[in-house]
Amino acid sequence: MTSPKSALIVGAGPAGLFAAERLATAGWAVTVAERMPSVGRKFLMAGRGGLNLTHSEPAEPFLSRYGEAAGWLAPMLEAFPASALRAWAEGLSQPTFVGASGRVFPTAMKASPLLRAWLARLADLGVVIRTRTEWRGWSEAGEAILAGPEGEERRAPDATLLALGGASWPRLGSDGAWVEILSGADVAVSPLRPANCGFDAAWSALFADGFAGQPLKALALTHAGRTVRGEAMITRHGLEGGAVYALSAGLREAIAAEGPQTLTVDLRPDQTRAALTARIAAARPGLSISSLLKKTLKLSPAAAALVREGHGPGLARGDLAAAVKAVPVRLTAPRPIARAISTAGGIGRAALDEGLKLRARPGVWAAGEMLDWEAPTGGYLLQASFATGLWAAEDILRRG
Repeated sequence: MTSPKSALIVGAGPAGLFAAERLATAGWAVTVAERMPSVGRKFLMAGRGGLNLTHSEPAEPFLSRYGEAAGWLAPMLEAFPASALRAWAEGLSQPTFVGASGRVFPTAMKASPLLRAWLARLADLGVVIRTRTEWRGWSEAGEAILAGPEGEERRAPDATLLALGGASWPRLGSDGAWVEILSGADVAVSPLRPANCGFDAAWSALFADGFAGQPLKALALTHAGRTVRGEAMITRHGLEGGAVYALSAGLREAIAAEGPQTLTVDLRPDQTRAALTARIAAARPGLSISSLLKKTLKLSPAAAALVREGHGPGLARGDLAAAVKAVPVRLTAPRPIARAISTAGGIGRAALDEGLKLRARPGVWAAGEMLDWEAPTGGYLLQASFATGLWAAEDILRRG
């Protein structure tokens, strides 16, 4: 009897586990190597506030979220769209629903039930998962070098899939150490950079001490002609939050190319400047600037303080409407990659063929966040990780 084909998957995140499932379903003997003590750590962390699996918007705007990588990822996302990811979750007895924002969540609103059901399926398929096992590259003979609790070993599977993630949240397993290994193996890797990240701002000590940790709700942020509605959080270092993350790619690249950038904050996006001016004019004469901001314009203490921080102490009553609609915040640098939600950069498109196989290494594929693409939060990150994992697995089977 012929032995089954063998595959080594390096990395037990969504891309790696999904590829393992597909290959094992096709009868391959699959081993997953994960250097952390348990699998899916970043997946579980992403589910703490309700696992945002994907998004329900139509295909065209969905694809546009991937920016410059949209054309490259298009066939992969068409082959495994959001509807397929929802069907897969429901096949694990984890039904999903569409939230008010269009984001898709498991009904359980947690990652752990889905991961447990998934791991049970993988076990039934015979997938072997080896935790505390680190991949250290290849031997001169081209064998994969693995280091685990019982020491170092070398393996020569029929196919190897690398799904090691980026470099954000390194304590959960994705530390970017693979960059040096692949660069040394003649694989072109774009520098890893923070994505969906916060930014440093040169706050005054008084503002930072008084308002770090305070939210800014229902605002609009504008940079380079692009405006995003949402929320943000004041931190001791600068600004975080969903609206900031949505602009992070453009801000990051602009700061790298031009230096510090000005982010314009509209604290009352649902009201025109004229309407705010009328409210101020109708207020009792003699009210302080602080009272006008907090009581007349109904700004939170943190938002009122941000107006002062951005425009300085010399604000006059006649300036307030314009000031509230356009608070300048000078951003000096993205926060470190270890603090980012995801990673930009990675293995470039030119280093891969159409099946996500490395051109420089025979029998080796790559998938997930290792690849050079980025996307905003909202389910797009997980969707592309699943889709690229499946795409690579299907290519392995075609060439099998």
